[in-house]
Amino acid sequence: MNVPEGLLYTKDHEWVKIEEGKATVGITDFAQGELGDIVYIEIETLDEAVAQEEVFGTVEAVKTVSDLFMPLAGTVAAFNELLEDTPEKVNEDPYGDGWMIQIDLDDPSNREGLMTASEYTAFVEES
Repeated sequence: MNVPEGLLYTKDHEWVKIEEGKATVGITDFAQGELGDIVYIEIETLDEAVAQEEVFGTVEAVKTVSDLFMPLAGTVAAFNELLEDTPEKVNEDPYGDGWMIQIDLDDPSNREGLMTASEYTAFVEES
């Protein structure tokens, strides 16, 4: 299981990279492995303000559909359009080309509910 340092993680198996009041969000290597082959990403909240822990989209794999939860409150500012034609990038490179959205954060200093890499690793191992 790949859990890069320097990112923050949610109990919903999403990763967050915060830079200059913006956050890039994707699902973790663990999550993509559990989901299996990803065939479609749907983000219907582009340019919308979304509260922390509300659903911002869905990810569809061969066998299941899973909700994506907003890690921090803000406005969904961008969607990774590469995923429209190649959703499998989430399986191939979840922390790189497989990112899903970028958020303009309401409060960039808020890290409530997010875990460090070591905390997330322990969380997954306990689950």
